Amino acid sequence: MPANKTRNTLARQWELLQLIPTRGDGRTSSEFTDALNQLGFKVSKRQIERDLGALMEAFPLECNNDSIPFFWKWIDGASVDLPGLTLAEALSMKLIEDAIQNLLPASLVSSLKPRFLQAEKKLAGLDKDSPTAQWSSKVRTVQPTLPLLSPHVIQEVLENVQEALLLNKQLDAEYQSMTDSAPVSKLLNPLGLVNRGLVTYLVATKSNSAEVRLYALHRFAKATKLEGNAKRPRTFNLDDYINSGALQFGSGKTIRLKAYVSDWLAQYLTETPMSSDQKIVVEEEKIRLSATVPDSWQLKWWILSHGSGIKVLAPVGLRSSIFETHKLASAQYEESDE
Repeated sequence: MPANKTRNTLARQWELLQLIPTRGDGRTSSEFTDALNQLGFKVSKRQIERDLGALMEAFPLECNNDSIPFFWKWIDGASVDLPGLTLAEALSMKLIEDAIQNLLPASLVSSLKPRFLQAEKKLAGLDKDSPTAQWSSKVRTVQPTLPLLSPHVIQEVLENVQEALLLNKQLDAEYQSMTDSAPVSKLLNPLGLVNRGLVTYLVATKSNSAEVRLYALHRFAKATKLEGNAKRPRTFNLDDYINSGALQFGSGKTIRLKAYVSDWLAQYLTETPMSSDQKIVVEEEKIRLSATVPDSWQLKWWILSHGSGIKVLAPVGLRSSIFETHKLASAQYEESDE
């Protein structure tokens, strides 16, 4: 038997073993056939019946043939702790591998590496014969912004930050903010890790301060886990902190944005609204937008990115800020570069 055919048979039969129930009446060969075909294995009911017969000789399976159709299951009390990954698990591991690198403690990522390799090997072995195994090569996530390179994070810093967060310990850090000319010593109480696009942020408070702030991991020159317990604000909740707009770098307050928008932007916002209370109406051949949104740097960035496609009407402070920024930008283009 050719090696490729043997490998595919083993993969199919292993998936079949995973589908056999340990409780209840069991499943029929037709149900197994449908399930395997959905996973991308092109098999017939007759083939599954042959597989079940072969597996029954090596594994503690039982077939209830008192009625038709027959039902298959594991014998009561049988150990079914099968090693390896199912096709669905292998595909899931492949798709999440990159996303979890900075969010899981380094020790856990290291322990998962054999599983990632196993998943990759399983998908590669079934790639030519199973549409499901080909799925990871057909889907991608693309950021809707200008593609940039990820900043470099020192591996030791990442590991120490993750360990301190995991064990609720304080951090002795050397951190250089965008306004500092050199790293500054800080005693931090880690509260959480958040990925925002290409940047991973540590959510933390400083020494005895209760103010929660963000620290970009790539700006740490050094981080050492201390023995002292981190001081966590009693009411802090990571989801509440994110929902407050903190990752949009705002004040935590909301405003009622009112603006005229272009036809294209109105269509885009109709498909992907800014808020649940967004309204878009036509007024005297102009399209008027209103929505309750976080008052943040991210909002200003978004408005400026659409240039002449949006004209802010209110709040007055936001309108003035956008106007001044556009005026300064326009003045730069009016200057001669020669």
